[in-house]
Amino acid sequence: MDHMSTYQQNWKKKIAGALKAVAADRDIDFSVEEDDLLIEKPPKPEMGDLAFPMFPYARFFKTSPGKIAKQVAAKMGSDTTAAGPYINITVDMGEVAEDLLKQIHEEGEEFGRNTSLNGQKIMVEFSCPNTNKPLHLGHLRNDTIGESVSRILFANGACINKVNLINDRGIHICKSMLAYKKFGEGVTPESSGKKGDHLVGGFYVKFGKWSKEDPSAEEQAREMLRLWESGDPEVTELWNTMNRWTIEGIEETYKKTGISFDKKYLESETYFRGRELVHEGLEKEIFYREEDGSVWIDLNDVKLDRKVLLRSDGTTLYLTQDIGTAVARHDDWPFERLIYVVASEQQYHFQVLFEVLSRLGFPWAKNLHHLSYGMVNLPEGKMKSREGTVVDADDLVAELTGMAKEEIKSKGRDEEVDNLEATSAKIALGALNYYLLQVSPTKDMIFNPAESISFNGNTGPYLQYMGARISSMLRKYEERKESYSGGKVDSRLLTVAEERELIKLLAEYPGIVNRAGEDLNPSFIAAHLYEICKTFSRYYHDNPVLHNESKDLVKTRIHLSGAILQVLKNGFFLLGMPFLPTM
Repeated sequence: MDHMSTYQQNWKKKIAGALKAVAADRDIDFSVEEDDLLIEKPPKPEMGDLAFPMFPYARFFKTSPGKIAKQVAAKMGSDTTAAGPYINITVDMGEVAEDLLKQIHEEGEEFGRNTSLNGQKIMVEFSCPNTNKPLHLGHLRNDTIGESVSRILFANGACINKVNLINDRGIHICKSMLAYKKFGEGVTPESSGKKGDHLVGGFYVKFGKWSKEDPSAEEQAREMLRLWESGDPEVTELWNTMNRWTIEGIEETYKKTGISFDKKYLESETYFRGRELVHEGLEKEIFYREEDGSVWIDLNDVKLDRKVLLRSDGTTLYLTQDIGTAVARHDDWPFERLIYVVASEQQYHFQVLFEVLSRLGFPWAKNLHHLSYGMVNLPEGKMKSREGTVVDADDLVAELTGMAKEEIKSKGRDEEVDNLEATSAKIALGALNYYLLQVSPTKDMIFNPAESISFNGNTGPYLQYMGARISSMLRKYEERKESYSGGKVDSRLLTVAEERELIKLLAEYPGIVNRAGEDLNPSFIAAHLYEICKTFSRYYHDNPVLHNESKDLVKTRIHLSGAILQVLKNGFFLLGMPFLPTM
């Protein structure tokens, strides 16, 4: 898929035509597809807007790229020059701007969307919390990527189904339950004044400390898991109660951070299907049983080693339930692709899962994709939930909200904003999501709260502030509209270097959305929005928009500013960043 804007595509056609004409003049059998043409940006604005290198054609024409560039430029108009081995193009931005700005204003929030995925059914799994602890910073990166990628794929025309898998069973859940039985003394979220997920998480930490003192703790947890899987009433009742506490707490965090799902699956309901499928695979000799009764698959032929699917006591593993969950999901909603947003440390797990499903005979297994993202830590170092050193999601959001509030007060803006609490919370969410998404998902990253909340530099609040600044200017224009009557929009007046740059950036936005969808990488959109804001800030500083003698120029610059604001709003939505009309 080509990510060029319309004017770039048009120039590709012209250059391809000129190359063919030069070949015909020299009686050379040569053809070129316009999509194969390379396109670059000249090193200096005064050299033009686009540059086409001629290196790839030297062997066809049996001459230097510089000579080819001169011959091709001779076939073109005055807006084309040969610069060494390059053909540089100076685009008529007035013409481009007229059509582009009209399109943005007409399409509104639809601008940037396309049909490249044309109704393709794509399921996106993300978050997948455990019911033994609250969400932490790692979950926030997962949630932010999953939500943003879902929105980007939808903007590319896909039909999206966002799903969550609640990991509500297993040895780790039993550890919290066991610690509660031993140390809880009947405490509840209501009696303690704690969110349910925080209360349960505290007992998981307690188990970690207790197990260091009592070697039998781990075996007791395994025994509790066996009792749970056999349906013991007392264990089941405690499990139901503590799971409810955690899920209710996690739902609160989702609401606060703007995360939603179309369907939630419970591991406790899907692992049965996984166990059935393992037994079916055993009968078909896809799997084999060891002497101790455990069930395995040998994947040495694809260099994935051997993998256990059922333990000797018959209990299941993550892999078992993931098999059952994948099949249940395809039964519920026959997807064309399923994307798992899961940390990079699980790469081997997903390679095995996809291979197992393929060997079980599911043709859709080839369309499963692991969107592997890197670790996220604080400047202080790595987090460990068992030791209680994780960065709690609720605490981090509260801290960022408090920092945003202080920033607003320090600038004397608390009277200007509609609701200080609500505005601070939206700035915090913009800071969090932008900071987590500006880094390519595959890379490890350090989350620096103080840096993320800054109103200057490459941050969410800076982008939100630029959106609010443009909104303020448009409101002032509306208030004084009568004084500009008689003026008309004339895109040919947009001749300032920054105006040309802004038009190019707006024109490139749909291609960036397309590219972000292809690569499942929201950082492309984050980087593009920052470029727009940075360029507009420079432009606004040096060029008066409302204070001009020319009414035509005021109206034209307002028209441009309105289009910029629309693109920012559209991009903010894709990144899960709240838009703020005042800040």
